[in-house]
Amino acid sequence: MDTEIKDKIVLKDKLSDFYKNNKYKVYIIFLFITLAIVIAFFYKNNLEKKNKYIAENYITAGLFLESGNKEDSLKIYEKILDSGNNFYSLLALNIILEKNLISDQNKILNYFNYIEKQIKSKEQLDLITFKKALYLLKNNNPIEANKLLKKLIHSKSKLSILAKEAMSK
Repeated sequence: MDTEIKDKIVLKDKLSDFYKNNKYKVYIIFLFITLAIVIAFFYKNNLEKKNKYIAENYITAGLFLESGNKEDSLKIYEKILDSGNNFYSLLALNIILEKNLISDQNKILNYFNYIEKQIKSKEQLDLITFKKALYLLKNNNPIEANKLLKKLIHSKSKLSILAKEAMSK
């Protein structure tokens, strides 16, 4: 029992000495940790606000499109594509393709390339590649489309069966 009390006193003295010798370092570390937490909170909050803003723009563009205002809808969809949001950029490109809002093939291919650079997931990248190949097939560019489809087949993608089927047609 007596040794436990002495050990506690020794530990208390060691901690006290450490604090006295490193007082400024302790304050700096505490300040750094607090600052990192605050920055992380603001970053996350800003990311959520940006995501909500993009979601609202996506809905607005859809409303413009349904009301027949294709020009304003296209402008908003292009802003969404430029925002870099993986989810809504892909959706915006899908709507542009489905509704034929852009007829310039080079511009569409640039959007595909831009989105491909942003995607980190292999499955999403394979899906974008497959959509790009289908777009190229639809727009009479079978050579480039077949290159992309072969790339999907050789990479043993989950979409390789669909790629084989698309190549056979």
